Amino acid sequence: MKKTTKLSEAAFQLDGKMPLKQAIPLGLQHVLAMFVGNLTPLLIITGACGIAGGELADLQVQLLQNAMIIAGLVTLVQLFTIGPVGGKIPVVMGTSSGFIGVFNSVAASMGGGILAYGAIMGASIIGGLFETVLGLFLKPLRRFFPAVVTGTVVMSIGLSLISVGVNSFGGGNNAKDFGSAENLLLALFVLVVIIICKHFTKGVTRYAAILIGIVLGYVAAALMGIFLPKTGVTADGVEFTKAWVLNWNKVAEAAWFEIPKFMPVKPVFDLRAIVPVLIMFIVTAVETIGDISGVMEGGLGREATDKELSGGVMCDGLGSSFAALFGVLPNTTFSQNVGLVAMTKIVNRFAIATGAIFLVFCGLCPKLGALVSIMPQSVLGGAAVMMFSSIIISGIQLITKEHLGSRNLTIVSVALGVGFGIGSNAGILSQLPQYIQLVFGGSGIVPAAFVAIILNIILPKEETRKMNDR
Repeated sequence: MKKTTKLSEAAFQLDGKMPLKQAIPLGLQHVLAMFVGNLTPLLIITGACGIAGGELADLQVQLLQNAMIIAGLVTLVQLFTIGPVGGKIPVVMGTSSGFIGVFNSVAASMGGGILAYGAIMGASIIGGLFETVLGLFLKPLRRFFPAVVTGTVVMSIGLSLISVGVNSFGGGNNAKDFGSAENLLLALFVLVVIIICKHFTKGVTRYAAILIGIVLGYVAAALMGIFLPKTGVTADGVEFTKAWVLNWNKVAEAAWFEIPKFMPVKPVFDLRAIVPVLIMFIVTAVETIGDISGVMEGGLGREATDKELSGGVMCDGLGSSFAALFGVLPNTTFSQNVGLVAMTKIVNRFAIATGAIFLVFCGLCPKLGALVSIMPQSVLGGAAVMMFSSIIISGIQLITKEHLGSRNLTIVSVALGVGFGIGSNAGILSQLPQYIQLVFGGSGIVPAAFVAIILNIILPKEETRKMNDR
């Protein structure tokens, strides 16, 4: 019997049954797309709290391990639900980067240390429960989030991630050789491989284009290490290791198995942390609505239902509270993976679940996690620029589902122009109260969502305006 590499039709169905040998690589590319993003917020916030080295270095490693396990478990709940929690939607959950600005401020105002990190955990527990309540009553609030609003939020999510993808493309902002020819060529190689696989091949290779591009990126980086110098010298004469170099020692030193610790940091309930974090959880709920709308539009060509949105937001909330009990920052839908679904159209929950299970194994087996964590930023960037752009296209598709009359054009243009403009140039808020800077200055998503929601409420409907004009 002739063997075929054609991808199963079940890959494009939420509940389709597909072969494990096809599901695993499709799930794995979801993990590769979000792995670095899942750990980066923890690295930043533990650093801000001063628990990134010295006596507390082991604690940071535990938190990173827990972050992988929690992301996998919360993703499984989102995929398959527990009661009303979870939307049965093809998204991956992970540590949110949207809270970085607020958490950095909390750490600074509380003087850092374990106390500040504990206050962040306490605020996350309360904030997660608050978002769960929002999700429970989302149906009566749904009228505030028509396609034009969620589409604008989805577009702003994609726009805000483009710079992240480009930074990775160059090797990462903190890289001493950022923008070097090696980093750019490695990222370009990955991007070209993805384009070739997606448009010049058929079957599994076409739909696993991201995974193939990243794997070949690893191979290319390994070959570069053989033929090119691995170190460089800064203008100050300091030697550094180039960003594209694979750190195999990290894999060799990692343990094979380790059990996660429950409540490695004791939660502290402090109003200085709780109030700003509660506001951010409202914003997170709006972002999640945008992500879910984007993945359903991009992957299935339809709008999300009330049940899917409500369950998805509740999973965000309870998942974030659950994460805090293990010392992990809030877990939310990952926009990177929304872009991956939008690009490949693969929505099979079983396939994505294999990636979630792999995440859990990465947490239980630090050596596996280390293997993924050594991925050069430029390899990730080669895939990210295409995935993030796909999110913008999903937003456009949502917006154009309705008639794009003058009202909707005003909502989109003002929200993206004023809202996203403020978010991308946070200095314009420097003379305003700090809480406004925290909420609106972190990213373009928050002000764009706020402006879109307000305009949708106050602008008259097209039919009403026509009647008044007579």
